[in-house]
Amino acid sequence: MKTYLDLHREFSAGIEAELADSLARAGKSAPGVRDAVDRLLRHQPMKYPLSVLPLLVHGAETGSAEPALPLSAVHVLWWTSACYLDDLADGQGDALPAGLALHEALLAAIVTGHLLPLQVLESPAVPATVRPALAAELLACGMTAAEGQMDDMRKNTGEAGRSTVLAAYRGKSGAPFAMITAMAAILSGARTERIGLWREFGDVFGILWQIFNDYEDLASGRHEDLLNGTVTYALACALEEASPGERQRILALHAGARTSDGARSDLAALLLGPSALAYCEKELGEFRDTAYRLLDELGGDEAHVSVLRGLVDQTSRLRP
Repeated sequence: MKTYLDLHREFSAGIEAELADSLARAGKSAPGVRDAVDRLLRHQPMKYPLSVLPLLVHGAETGSAEPALPLSAVHVLWWTSACYLDDLADGQGDALPAGLALHEALLAAIVTGHLLPLQVLESPAVPATVRPALAAELLACGMTAAEGQMDDMRKNTGEAGRSTVLAAYRGKSGAPFAMITAMAAILSGARTERIGLWREFGDVFGILWQIFNDYEDLASGRHEDLLNGTVTYALACALEEASPGERQRILALHAGARTSDGARSDLAALLLGPSALAYCEKELGEFRDTAYRLLDELGGDEAHVSVLRGLVDQTSRLRP
């Protein structure tokens, strides 16, 4: 069965061509900006090529993925910017794109995530009739995602529960995926009710993907979230499931994890332990089942829908 990685291999050259075209058009009036954005894109590559998501949605609606290539470029630009700004918020400002000072990299991130996507939508491949609706999705996503990111940064570790963590995830990760799936549906000419269902699917998928990222970070041994003191879904599950005494131990480990290898190792082992995982899996299963239900309700071209089902299945695993 074809996977989303197979689809990316098939269309990666087309996505790169769309990005190159948007940068070329930017360079006509702002060559310095074009160079800075190009450096940022090379500095912040996407680990998982989810830029195929709009291709899959458009393919599910029409049987053809290729017309959504401009939206794949929008996805890359948006997430390149968001991930770099997230790194800055986590105190990783010393990891700069080659040749850029901090203020230049920050400006490049703003252009990458907010101006260039609008320029992509001016591509001749995007019908003028749908451009206002696509731009409206970008605007709505930007506001919601910023709110979610702020909620994430303001969370107090001791007060964090699954509901508050998931509310932040719905903004900072659910909103961008809801945006790109809705945009693909709009571009395909789908009816209003189907656009709404694709937006709902993207929202649920975004939450699943954020949780997947949490556990992938733990399982990989990078422990970036623990180094940054991030309050993740995994941590919230462990705190809710723990006895009062164990809760205090978890809080102490989390506080020490920023500077102590031992605290990070102990906390990662606890968060990946069978008790903590079992507590999380029920709610995660509900999100997975909602995503499956939406795909069943939407239907469409089975070749593309089956890839989406496989992607949901992969994303729903707490043991990456």
